Amino acid sequence: MKINSTTIPLPIDNIDTDQIIPAKFLKQVDKKGYGKHLFRNWRYSEGDSQDPDFILNKPERKEATILLAGNNFGCGSSREHAAWALADFGIRAIISTQFADIFKGNAYNNGIVPIELEKEQVNVLIRGSLQNPNLKIEIDLENQKVLSPALGIKETFDIHPFKKQCLVEGVNETEFLINLRPEIQEFESKRIQLP
Repeated sequence: MKINSTTIPLPIDNIDTDQIIPAKFLKQVDKKGYGKHLFRNWRYSEGDSQDPDFILNKPERKEATILLAGNNFGCGSSREHAAWALADFGIRAIISTQFADIFKGNAYNNGIVPIELEKEQVNVLIRGSLQNPNLKIEIDLENQKVLSPALGIKETFDIHPFKKQCLVEGVNETEFLINLRPEIQEFESKRIQLP
């Protein structure tokens, strides 16, 4: 699996889940429709009009699927809706120096690749993206690499093998287990037959 995209630089530390998706929008149980409220308090000014100066509202960032974030992204409450909003908006990967643990798990379970790199590399990517909105970054999940030849970036990232397998197969943990039903049933039938 490879993600090759322009980026959305958001160099703000400690972005919490209430900033990602404000609590007043957590009324539905379906994962769809949250993207329009992503970073709602930052994206919209009074009267529900989009703030043209906010990075997500800029026309050159509309097709970007990689978010470049400051340190400690996704801190705060454990709401899975934050990952739902990011995924529904079209974000497929987030690069930061650190993620809150619960958010990181929620990202994995919603098909988003959370990538932790050293601060220096994240800063190079953010600066490059701010200077050139058309700059593309490639994420090679199979080989666990972040590549940007234009910036001289070729970094390896860590990922748990099981999480990687789920992302490559396009399933969350529950779906992965459901897909194992035939093997589980076979095991159980053999176990029941034992004396």
